[in-house]
Amino acid sequence: MLFELPILWTVLINIALWFIIHMSMAYIITMIPSNWINVNSIIFTEKKIEKNGKIYENLFKIKSWKELLPDGAALFDKGFKKKRLVSFEESYIRQFVLETCRGELAHWLVIAFSPIFFIWNPMWAGNVMIIYAILANLPCIITQRYNRIRFNKILGRR
Repeated sequence: MLFELPILWTVLINIALWFIIHMSMAYIITMIPSNWINVNSIIFTEKKIEKNGKIYENLFKIKSWKELLPDGAALFDKGFKKKRLVSFEESYIRQFVLETCRGELAHWLVIAFSPIFFIWNPMWAGNVMIIYAILANLPCIITQRYNRIRFNKILGRR
């Protein structure tokens, strides 16, 4: 901790900053031109450990909770809503795949900001902030990856 604040200020700053980080990352990533996102980059491609999405079904039981997650894209005019599939047209599914990459990137960036909380929080609270960042964003990352695998399968069949 670089400087100490009263507990009330620490809590208020933590809450406000998390809100700002979540919303600004979502907005910034939404505004990035689509051609800047490479859906075939190593970050977004399926890994062997994902086993065609089965790891998410078997280990994480994704089908039982993924519908409970909010769709942050609904907050912005340019956001691509991913809560429901609205078309089976190839162009729409390709856009959906791209948007899962966009969403995953936003959530990884939110996690990346978590060490900033060590500046005014004691070590234990900074660790809690990192745990929060992981717990709040990992389900969204898992869902983006799972959906992308499923939609890439659909595209592969065409």
